[in-house]
Amino acid sequence: MSTIPAALKAHLEREATTTCHCWRVTRRDGLVIGFTDHDRDLSFDATTFLAASGFAASESEAATGLSAEADEVAGGFSSEAIDEADLAAGRYDGASVELFLVNWAAPDAHMRLTMREIGEVVRAGGQFRAELRSMAHRLDQPQGRLYNRRCDATLGDTRCRVDLSSWRGDGTVVDMLDRSRLLVLGLDTFADGFFNLGRIDFSGSLSAELDRHQRQADGTVLLSFWLPLEEDIEAGQVFTVTAGCDKTFETCRQRFANPLNFRGFPHVPGADFAYSYADGERVHDGGPIFE
Repeated sequence: MSTIPAALKAHLEREATTTCHCWRVTRRDGLVIGFTDHDRDLSFDATTFLAASGFAASESEAATGLSAEADEVAGGFSSEAIDEADLAAGRYDGASVELFLVNWAAPDAHMRLTMREIGEVVRAGGQFRAELRSMAHRLDQPQGRLYNRRCDATLGDTRCRVDLSSWRGDGTVVDMLDRSRLLVLGLDTFADGFFNLGRIDFSGSLSAELDRHQRQADGTVLLSFWLPLEEDIEAGQVFTVTAGCDKTFETCRQRFANPLNFRGFPHVPGADFAYSYADGERVHDGGPIFE
């Protein structure tokens, strides 16, 4: 239960008040940015809260018990506040947001109302709208392992243990056909499809998930993406590309020779088995359905 500071409590008991809201956003990389809906910048708790961000809050849902509360905040892109490229790159995904009630005439008289996490973000027309989720939403997240045929590890992580040093390549962009396709050089020694479902990381902070890797007759390689890139890539840009995995046991065993670290459950019958029927082509003797 929050306790209202004495100075703010005394101010709120007056007939006329000078209050506003402030938001302090802490990204996962540690960067802290402050915003306010007041008409001038405010400073407290070693944070400057910017007034030029165009921030405005929606109505908030209040819930009892452990139900997850949610509200929204909207604003415009500003070089001094949130940059569209940073938002597109996912640097605000999962950031924590503290909401304060502040006496703008005496900012030291303030209190934190709630703490949220940034959820879904919508961008359009130079504006953004971010969903603010209460911490209770984490109670809705799956905990522990899921029983699934496919592996739930990330290729190369501590659970997978595949050494990715031999599954990477470096290249240079020749041309961007569109934001979903790049022509590149430097990957001609790799077999067609070697980097399917992989990941590309450019020399800056931009990265993307690959769909297909196709060798061309002129020696170049065509890389296509699952989703269009958020920005144009200039010719000459260097990058590193890492192979991907379709998470099946066959790929883990045959391509990566890593079946002992497979983190799925290939023997669990799936929906296709549940809806199948007896036929004369398979032996139904109670033995394993996967070998």
